[in-house]
Amino acid sequence: MDCCGHAQEVSAMGFSDLGGNRQLRRYEDIRELIGDPENPTPVVRLSGIGDDGLELFVKLEWFNPFGSIKDRTALYLMNGLERRGLLDGKEIVEPTSGNTGIALAALAALAGRKISVTIPEGVPHEKIVLLKMLGAEVWPTPDDLCPIDHPKDGAIALARSFVTSYGDRYVMPNQYENEDNVRAHYETTGPEIWRQTEGRVDYFFAGYGTCGTITGVARFLKQANPAVRVIAVEPQKGHRLPGLKNLEESSTPAILDRSLIDDVVKVPDECAYAMTVRLFRENGLIVGPSTGAIVHAASVWCDGRSGVAVCISPDGGFKYASYFSELVEESAPG
Repeated sequence: MDCCGHAQEVSAMGFSDLGGNRQLRRYEDIRELIGDPENPTPVVRLSGIGDDGLELFVKLEWFNPFGSIKDRTALYLMNGLERRGLLDGKEIVEPTSGNTGIALAALAALAGRKISVTIPEGVPHEKIVLLKMLGAEVWPTPDDLCPIDHPKDGAIALARSFVTSYGDRYVMPNQYENEDNVRAHYETTGPEIWRQTEGRVDYFFAGYGTCGTITGVARFLKQANPAVRVIAVEPQKGHRLPGLKNLEESSTPAILDRSLIDDVVKVPDECAYAMTVRLFRENGLIVGPSTGAIVHAASVWCDGRSGVAVCISPDGGFKYASYFSELVEESAPG
């Protein structure tokens, strides 16, 4: 009997011998559900957005097991630290707007490791709850911890201070500078998009965040076809779009390769949230606000263009219910 009182099938030797089988979607470990070219996250065509000659797709990264594109990054960061022996006897500390922290916390829980995360002001309450449920120690961080020229980098500064002050205790994966972040998307997300579009992708859209996604995917796609255009999406200063960065108020991640970026579209919050509502109501897609920003940028930039465009949808909308409550109230009839 299992813990719920249900009988379990066992072999003649007295133990269950059902192994992993991807065709049956049966897995030995939750980590096996993280996207890769043999097990890609889905791409879905959008209706009602863009010109008739444009095929506009979103890649739904919230189908990863911990809910975002950062599952890929976190897995590569953890494996890289393990491979280099940097996790031995150490606790993990990492700055995050939530998604990387959630994925790292889940992986740390699976490995029996302790993790602390530093988070900037304005992170949705739902993400903080999830981090704590996974056993992470959460350190909310005021923006004024950081130098005035980079007022949004307080969480990064605090995480670095953990390592500086207690280097014998903590290791920081450092998603902003760690090339394993880029490699995750060069080896998985990029090849998936190429295969899923049958090599027909013309335009790729992703947000400025840690910049691992846009650098890794762009590097792969441009090696496959140098004509692919890569467009970065940047929020306005003082924005309320978790996971995205305005590079005027935040330091530029060291892993960003600007030579791969063909254009940048800046998106105001109101446009991002308006598109998020459209994606919910016209396409049934429960997405986070960064997806709204990226799809809005694509709809503007691709106006009058034809071809195949792919937008990253970094995460789902369930972690932003407190943010969306204001939108629902504003759009209520009467």
